[in-house]
Amino acid sequence: MIETLKSDDIINKLGGRFKLTALIQRRWLQLMQGARPMVETDGLTDLEVVIKEIVDGKIEAVYPDDEGGEDAAG
Repeated sequence: MIETLKSDDIINKLGGRFKLTALIQRRWLQLMQGARPMVETDGLTDLEVVIKEIVDGKIEAVYPDDEGGEDAAG
């Protein structure tokens, strides 16, 4: 699952490395604070769960400057 981060597809999907990193950090913190995963976790680490959520389209980066206002991950 971590191999997915080496692909430019996920970086382009979110609009750049910074946005990808910010989204991963925000969602990872939510999981560590007790948020429920939105995908099957079958032995995955929290980081792998976050990446799977992004790849599966369960979470996406939306920032206050973008349409929609608040971000979808928190």
